[in-house]
Amino acid sequence: MRAGVVRFQRAGEGADFLQLDPGGVPVRGLTSWLVDALRAGIADGRLAAGVVLPASRALAGDLGVSRGVIVEAYQRLREEGLVSARQGAGTTVLPVRRPAGPDVSLPAGGPPPAGPGLAGPGPAGPGLAGPRSAGPGSAGPGSAGLGSAGLAPVTGPLPGLLPLPWRARTEIDLSPGVPDLSAFPRAAWLRAERAALAQAGAADLGYGDPRGNERLRTVLAGWLARTRGLRAAPGDIVIVTGVAQALALLGQVLRARGTIRIAVEDPGSRGARLQLAHWGLEPEPVPVDEHGLRVDALIRSGLPAAVLTPAHQFPTGVVLAPDRRRELVDWAGAGGLVIEDDYDAEHRYDRPPVPALQASAPDRIAYAGSTSKTLAPGLRLGWLIPPRWLHTDLVAAKHSSDLGSPALPQLVLAHLIASGDLERHIRLVRQRQRTRRNALFAALREHLPQARIQGVAAGLHLLVTFPDLAGQLDDEALASRIEATGVLVHPLSMHRIAPGPPGLVLGYAAHPPGQLREAAQRIASAAQPS
Repeated sequence: MRAGVVRFQRAGEGADFLQLDPGGVPVRGLTSWLVDALRAGIADGRLAAGVVLPASRALAGDLGVSRGVIVEAYQRLREEGLVSARQGAGTTVLPVRRPAGPDVSLPAGGPPPAGPGLAGPGPAGPGLAGPRSAGPGSAGPGSAGLGSAGLAPVTGPLPGLLPLPWRARTEIDLSPGVPDLSAFPRAAWLRAERAALAQAGAADLGYGDPRGNERLRTVLAGWLARTRGLRAAPGDIVIVTGVAQALALLGQVLRARGTIRIAVEDPGSRGARLQLAHWGLEPEPVPVDEHGLRVDALIRSGLPAAVLTPAHQFPTGVVLAPDRRRELVDWAGAGGLVIEDDYDAEHRYDRPPVPALQASAPDRIAYAGSTSKTLAPGLRLGWLIPPRWLHTDLVAAKHSSDLGSPALPQLVLAHLIASGDLERHIRLVRQRQRTRRNALFAALREHLPQARIQGVAAGLHLLVTFPDLAGQLDDEALASRIEATGVLVHPLSMHRIAPGPPGLVLGYAAHPPGQLREAAQRIASAAQPS
């Protein structure tokens, strides 16, 4: 088979293309059968990058099935990031990176798993490995998938900092914090990139202001004021490569100023804790309940600073209650520093988004956000709005770190915001995520009625807890049993410091409803007492 050229047998007798033969496949299973066959062809290299899949009508006629089967199969592959579809260009296989070992490869644009043992996917995002060496998804010594053609393979234990290849361990990865990367607005990004290049001057592409491109900071200040209620001038903003870098810069500056201990939410982002610890701070747990962070416990701790996700707490999904917001602002006004990670604030389905805390005390709150959940984490685009008394030190730390963030992506993001394309994309994705949330929620209710489901109103994940089994259920063992069925989940204990009720954190953004329903059935099966 040459790329883009496919010959078929007579209709209804199967196809030369991948030797597909639907004989014996139940009618209700045709779509899944075809998706599996095409996915396997992409994984083993029979369908190389650039191959144009047969037109849906032609393949349907050749196989003797309805065209809807082909259309749905192609759509599922597109949602997995394995193919792209453009009008006039057909459905085309996307490039993949092939690992040196037998693991299935990572599709370009596909979601990088952040399984247990890798980064906590909360505020700091994927990429911060911890010392964990056991449990589902852990990246142990010698993890495969990092070779490159023409280069000598890396030998010896890997540092555990790299994400596992897509589908290397499980069929359905429900790691939280991974957005729907197949929905990335490629056409809008390309238009914005062309416009940005046409308008950019020579100076825009040189070493620039370490705070970031002025045009981006200007449009970002207006957008954040409109959508999150922030009070910040363009000069207050520092463009960073994500919330992870914001925490890194803050950790360095605070440590240099003598801060040693810092409060973190418990349960809370494991990745954020590791990031802070790497830069010399000692994370101290402060409990979270159904109203958010226990501010009374924070006050009693005597800690000088705290990292919070008040708009959508990770992983519980609760919103910081109004009375606690007031208490927290009062605590900050008395000398405390709040680091506000505006985690998942844009992804709200059943209520309007709550305003950011920053406007209540801009001189005591360092606000951080990014495009990792709205566009893609691979863009490495984010922003930090610190109190002005920290601003100079943070800009110096940013300059010493990397001389400034990449210029072109900043110009493109500025155009997306100014044109309204970013807000249109967020609205579109929000509708899609609501459908996926509903599918997983309904399936869990049906197949796991004894569980409590939290975090439904917003975000990209659900928290499933088992309050009646506290002290009886080991959620790490449960996650391992679930992984054995082909589904990767995070045990809640992975994100805890102090002991607490068992639970599971389930991300739903990266999978279509059918896969989510299948995952819920497998989770329920694994959760049944033996």
